[in-house]
Amino acid sequence: MTSEQWSAAVRLLWGPPAKPARGPKRGLTLEGIALAGVGIADAEGLGGVSMQRVAAELAVTKMALYRYVPGKAELVALMVEAALPDPAGLDAELAAAAAAAAAGAASAGGGWREQLGVWARGLYEGFRAHPWLLEATVGARVMGPRELGWMERALAALDGCGLSGAEAMDSVVLVAGHVRGIAEQERAMAGGGGGAGGEGPDGQLVAMLGEVLRARGDDYPALAAALGSVAEQGGQEQALLYGLERILDGLGLLVERRGR
Repeated sequence: MTSEQWSAAVRLLWGPPAKPARGPKRGLTLEGIALAGVGIADAEGLGGVSMQRVAAELAVTKMALYRYVPGKAELVALMVEAALPDPAGLDAELAAAAAAAAAGAASAGGGWREQLGVWARGLYEGFRAHPWLLEATVGARVMGPRELGWMERALAALDGCGLSGAEAMDSVVLVAGHVRGIAEQERAMAGGGGGAGGEGPDGQLVAMLGEVLRARGDDYPALAAALGSVAEQGGQEQALLYGLERILDGLGLLVERRGR
């Protein structure tokens, strides 16, 4: 983003409701413009979004759209804000996780582990609902109230754990990075045509490797044994939760150390 785009995005996301810069009133709203862009991105990906396409979707001219949104960078910022789930929707689940942990005499932090689990699964579902968010939420950019609300709730879950501000931020980034990685893998597999019978990414990977290892399994005995165990005992489609649990295990050790 240029400095001009940055300033414009701040005004659109955080300022009072915008009015068209000039010309007659067209009845457009920033929310309606953003949702039109979201619909296009959901159907075609972020590359399908342009000011011209959104204007056509809203049955206005591109110049009319420019009276509300100065360009695509600012449009995408509005789309991200519109597409992200409202973090307030997590509050009841987070409170329930904290209460359940307290009732079970959980470690210090008021159920931070349970709360981060709720948070991570909610973020994952947001990426699944709108895969283009993975592309739109990278790099230096302006974040809106919803996106900052997600960060706030993750950091609040770690309050009282004895971590420094930097450690808490890095912990949230670590969890979010795991969620993004699994969602990226799922998106890539879906983009490649998906698996038979609606298999998820883990199942697709096992199926592809199994086909190769049936002929060359003797060259990769450890891999063949691991895949054989997966086939016999299950355990596919667990990458998100397995990785999350291991991250939280490590974070738990740090919290315990800080509490000594």
